[in-house]
Parts: sequence; structure tokens; C-alpha cells
Amino acid sequence: MNQNILIIGATSGIAEAVARRYAEQGERLFLVARNSIKLQAISTDLVARGAREVRTFVMDANDSDLLPQMLDSAWKGFGTIDVALVAHGTLPDQQRTETDIPYAIAEFRTNAESVISCLAGLAGRFEPQDNGVIAVIGSVAGDRGRASNYLYGAAKAAIDTYSSGLRAKLFKSGIHVLTIKPGFVATPMTAQLKLPERLTASPESVAQDIQRAITKRTNVLYTPWFWALIMRVIRWMPESAFKRTNI
Repeated sequence: MNQNILIIGATSGIAEAVARRYAEQGERLFLVARNSIKLQAISTDLVARGAREVRTFVMDANDSDLLPQMLDSAWKGFGTIDVALVAHGTLPDQQRTETDIPYAIAEFRTNAESVISCLAGLAGRFEPQDNGVIAVIGSVAGDRGRASNYLYGAAKAAIDTYSSGLRAKLFKSGIHVLTIKPGFVATPMTAQLKLPERLTASPESVAQDIQRAITKRTNVLYTPWFWALIMRVIRWMPESAFKRTNI
């Protein structure tokens, strides 16, 4: 059965990898991103890979005033949306957030407020359908505040809590909400970081996990799988010991 897929933040490394998998299955895709040039290049690539149809909409996810228009375009264009993936975000400079308050607020809005706005808007469109999946990319960073990235972690924690409540609310309407928690992933966003090779996944492997979790209607996906074990240990560590670590 063919599906209609909506991806917000479609130019991110993980989102593009997910889009490629659906394109190769001949699905229809509605892509949303702020970079029109990159968005068009990805659209052309997906058509070449076998997508049945690709439509695009240029929007900065922080522009909540444009959100209803984007959702109208997606639903009017395809009639219905089967899967929506919210995948946009940035990686803030933690040290800068500690002294540049306007920057910190802007980064929190991008990584939490704008994501929640998208989820709320999508919920309003999906609920009358009585079916479909809303997936959102959070992070393992949201499981516990760490000295190295607690502004980013706080934003992801907000997404985690919001999506958990939304999952419970929409369950009765037949809509599933999937929270995705990647660990280290080799994408352009993390290119400047020195990531541990053995713990770092490719966007393609993460995309495979995401597509499988969407199909299975998994509630929370840690990807790669071993991050569920790592974060369990980190969550259970007493605060008196955790605050002394460099994790």
C-alpha cells in the first residue's frame, strides 16, 4: 500500500536518509525545510530514486505563523498523510548559551518550542483521520542533564515529555506517536565534534531503525539499540555521583 510521507526538517542528515528509504519504495513525499536550494536538490534526488511524487514547502520551523499554511498544503496536496516526521533542530554551543542569553533562548525555541508547535499542529490534522503515525526526533541528551550540553538536553527533555503525553492522548484516536532518541550520529550537524567511533552510527542505519519503528508502532526508539542500555545506567546513577563525572 502506498503511503504519503511528510518530513519537517527534510534537509537534515537523518531526515534525508529516511526520505531516501521511502523514495525507494515508491512513496509520495512532502518535504519541508528552510533552505530552498538544498530542498530542491534533495527532491530531484528522491524522484530519481523512485519516489512516486515529491512536493516541497520552504519554511523556517520557527515561523509558527506559516505552519497552518504548510499543513494545508500537505493535506490538500496528498489528501491524507500517513506518516509525519519532525526532524529539525540545531546543536547549540553550550558555552555560549551560558553567557549569551538571547542566543540560549533562540536555541531553546528552535529545539523545543518550534518542535512542539509542529507536533501540536500535526495532532490537529491527524486526529480526524483516525490513523497515522507522528514521529519526532529527540535525543538521548534529553534523558539527563549533562554539564556538556544541558541547554540542548533541556530542549530534548521537553520534547520527550510532550510527545509522551501526546502519545497517550492520541492513542484513543488511533494515532501513534513515536519518540526517536538517537545517540551519536555522523551528520553535518556533528561534523565539528570528535565522536567516539564505536558509538557513532551512520544516518542510513538510524533511518533503517526509524522506518522499522514507524512500521511496528514502537513508542520510544533508542538508536542504535545499545543507547537504551547506556542511558539506563546514566539515568540510575545517583546525583551525588553523577555531578562528579565528565559524561
